[in-house]
Amino acid sequence: MRVLMVSDVYFPRINGVSTSIETFRGALAAHGVAASLVAPSYGEDAPAPGVTRVPARRVPGDPEDRLAHYAKLRRATLEAAVDCEVIHIQTPFAAHYAGLHAARALNKPVIASYHTLFEEYLQHYIPWLPAAALRGLARRFSRGQCNALDAVIVPSSAMRERLRDYGVTRPLHILPTGLPDSAFAPGEGAAFRARHKIDPARPVVLFVGRVAHEKNIGFLLEAVALARCSLPELLFLVTGEGPAHADLERQAARLGVNDNVRFIGYLDRRRELPSAYAAADAFVFASRTETQGLVLLEAMAQRCPVVGLSIMGTADILEREQGCRIAPDEPAGFARVMVDLLNDAVARIRLGDEARAYAREWSDQALAERLAGLYQNLAR
Repeated sequence: MRVLMVSDVYFPRINGVSTSIETFRGALAAHGVAASLVAPSYGEDAPAPGVTRVPARRVPGDPEDRLAHYAKLRRATLEAAVDCEVIHIQTPFAAHYAGLHAARALNKPVIASYHTLFEEYLQHYIPWLPAAALRGLARRFSRGQCNALDAVIVPSSAMRERLRDYGVTRPLHILPTGLPDSAFAPGEGAAFRARHKIDPARPVVLFVGRVAHEKNIGFLLEAVALARCSLPELLFLVTGEGPAHADLERQAARLGVNDNVRFIGYLDRRRELPSAYAAADAFVFASRTETQGLVLLEAMAQRCPVVGLSIMGTADILEREQGCRIAPDEPAGFARVMVDLLNDAVARIRLGDEARAYAREWSDQALAERLAGLYQNLAR
């Protein structure tokens, strides 16, 4: 079976959508599905089998992303879709309309993955408009797009309920992104600490993700400022890059935690990131808008216990309280949970073992098998 994916983002742009596409494309092959992809060019793209790159330009004020030339994206999608049985849209911008055009022109089923909760994101990027108006706009936009499809994939039960509340009437299938076997290859935590000049005995908590306001990293800085009263040597590592970097550095200075916080930028997903997880005593996460929270599972795969908020998509991962501690949604309570775990080496070992076993349940092969079945049902 042949499926065409179309997206506004892909590697080298690192985010959850790129990771989801790569993971599923790799895992689907074992289930009889050849998934090709149409995506923007970033200028220095490594050649990849089955990937068609479309000329694109930089997005003003956003050096990470690219805006594909729409006419060329639409043409490339239409040409690539001729030999495919299902079209799978991955993002709601130009790719959505190119994929929908191809599906209608060729009379083929079309499905989309709803990765991002836009009603919570827009207020961070268009702060001069009323939040209520932005939420209404995001809901109408999402409802219209989803109801134009044959089906929608959502990564969590919370996202399914949110789209139902929007008035989406198309079938909604819960299908999170799984973990490939490579996520379980042991990272070199001691070597990572040595490379970054971190004392082996220093307590370390880690955040991995886009350094953006919607990730609620400022909340984590406040929790770290409170936690260091009990753990003066605490170090908070923030990996990734994004538009909130400068604001967060200023916040760290205001809180007086410059010596307790280190921004280390992007890490290579295959070589460096597993070692960062392995080097940390705990992974901390406070996003209230996450649709899944794949990084929680990545941390768990490296035996790194999680301290996080169980909100939106992260609830599906954390609700069983395997390999994690659920923290209150306020900095003081979050700090208490974090300090308690960092002070209890026995609990960290136990939770780390639990975390790795639990992460195994989120296998990319099991989830790809479900996606292949969904494609086959659509193509009938």
